[in-house]
Amino acid sequence: MCGISGVFAFTDAGRSSLASLRASTDAIVSRGPDSQGHFAYERCGLGFRRLAILDLTADGNQPMTDESGRYTIVFNGEIFNFKELRQKLVSRGHRFHSQTDTEVVLHLYIAEGRNFLKKLNGFFDFAIYDKEEDSIFLARDRMGEKPLLIYRDEDKLLFASEMKSLLALGVPRKLDYASLSHYLQLNYIPGPATIFKGVKKLLPGHYLYVKGKKVVRKRWYKIPYDAKKAERNKLSYEQQQAKLVELLDDATARRLVADVPVGAFLSGGIDSSVIVALATRHTQHLNTFSIGYRDEPFFDETKYAKLVADKYKTNHTVFSLTNQDLYDHIFDVLNYIDEPFADSSALAVYILSKRTREKATVALSGDGADELFGGYNKHMGEFQVRQGGFKAEAVTGLNLLWDVLPKSRNSFFGNKVRQFQRFSRGMLSGPKDRYWDWASFASEKDARALLSPAAKRKVGKKLAEKRRKDILEDLHADGDLNEVLLTDTKLVLPYDMLTKVDLMSMANSLEVRPPFLDPNVVRFAFSIPVSSKIDGKMKKKIVQDAFRPMLPEELYKRPKHGFEVPLLKWFRGELRPLIEDDLLSDGFIEAQGVFDVEAIRGLKRQLFSSNPGDVHARIWALIVFQWWWKKHMMAS
Repeated sequence: MCGISGVFAFTDAGRSSLASLRASTDAIVSRGPDSQGHFAYERCGLGFRRLAILDLTADGNQPMTDESGRYTIVFNGEIFNFKELRQKLVSRGHRFHSQTDTEVVLHLYIAEGRNFLKKLNGFFDFAIYDKEEDSIFLARDRMGEKPLLIYRDEDKLLFASEMKSLLALGVPRKLDYASLSHYLQLNYIPGPATIFKGVKKLLPGHYLYVKGKKVVRKRWYKIPYDAKKAERNKLSYEQQQAKLVELLDDATARRLVADVPVGAFLSGGIDSSVIVALATRHTQHLNTFSIGYRDEPFFDETKYAKLVADKYKTNHTVFSLTNQDLYDHIFDVLNYIDEPFADSSALAVYILSKRTREKATVALSGDGADELFGGYNKHMGEFQVRQGGFKAEAVTGLNLLWDVLPKSRNSFFGNKVRQFQRFSRGMLSGPKDRYWDWASFASEKDARALLSPAAKRKVGKKLAEKRRKDILEDLHADGDLNEVLLTDTKLVLPYDMLTKVDLMSMANSLEVRPPFLDPNVVRFAFSIPVSSKIDGKMKKKIVQDAFRPMLPEELYKRPKHGFEVPLLKWFRGELRPLIEDDLLSDGFIEAQGVFDVEAIRGLKRQLFSSNPGDVHARIWALIVFQWWWKKHMMAS
């Protein structure tokens, strides 16, 4: 696992960015603490940081140049089928000087040009410079497991694995107010936009080919989904279960290959338990890691994780945390984030990654299963909305009650009220508006209300609406739940879940591999009907049924809790001075000019009231943004 950066200059003025290439790799040292390398030739510069996962033979370091001297690559990621691809290339006369997947990717490009990407099974982003053609080729993996940021102006094209690396190359720091509007709704920024004007996320499954000043952007991968074929899948439900076990077992085995200690996250939920059960088929003495919450028993699932660990005799470690342990790492997380990102569970992922890194360099995870197979409460809600019936109508009929009752994720009753209110609101909306509402912490109206008059004028409602429309393009009134899951893979998965895991694991030099996102598993997931994934009683049905013989029965007898960081307690306690005297103080808000002072006061009044609802999530988004602003905008 690595980090990459680079410069492709169009003019002499653009070449000046080459001088900052080393600074750009220094900025992402945690992505590659083991070594670094740089390449420069006329208009092109490539930078690289390396985290050693596999032993390299001679000439295995990067940037890597082929023996002709024409092509040079920097590569970030893992290709799990590179040995098979290498063997085929050898049979065609290619000669290799290392045992790396990087060299295989380079030779595939030399042999086949831009059309080779679909052969890769793995996660990646990379850049290949062709000295003879004077061109550069950049690509990103199918699902967006690895990030790649792009900036282009009249003088140059810059790219990097993280924003902090791109900032070191000198990109202008101009706030994108349409991105800010979406951030205040979702608590993260969906691609291709970023918080900065001119900086874009290369979308998952896309590539860029740049020659001269001409830039070709192309989508090389799209999840294969045909609604009619999925509904008419010829496999019986029992055969579908067997196929899922086969595909996921193969995906797990591939992701265990490494020359460093490998472990697995084990939360006590179905998804991570499935991965652990399969991994123990292929390795002995698997290391597994769980987080426990001593001060938050409602969210503590370590007893379920222990059941799985005992069944499969793993070397199990529980990191039992107090709220103080969580609090002690808040500022580590805030300092690492280089684009506003306010999924508060990132704090737990950061600590899990930090503790896991003490014993392993690679960890398998269960990420992706919820988005592919329908594991969230919103998926059950969507299913019930589309089914209709007495229960759905009854919830909607109690709208006024849900509005006045206290709502909170921190208790069973409060969480149910919160869910009923959102469900009731969704019953009255179409599929696009309902999806966006259920993905959001705040409506567009409420998000805009937080902005100052000057900021509101800069949002660009047409631009924000176009970005929203592009994300929701797969949702139709006559569609089914698979369209919702497909939309999750375009929004929630790459820009919330995978961003969270990549940022927090890379902050601690840990590589995380999710077998559920293997392309063969993804293809299968969208080849089966909704009835295999969810019904009126069970979410993620096929995953639960297929692996039931392998897992302790107790895992099926309790609700999924997830985890809620105790933000409300901190905001009313240790973090109150940060809110009232610093980041959200009247003085700072007025001087900054981004937010409306009275609107922020209103949020603070709600926060400290007897019925705060979910306002703490919105306050957290503001704190993250303000911390980011101080670090990256005021210091620039």
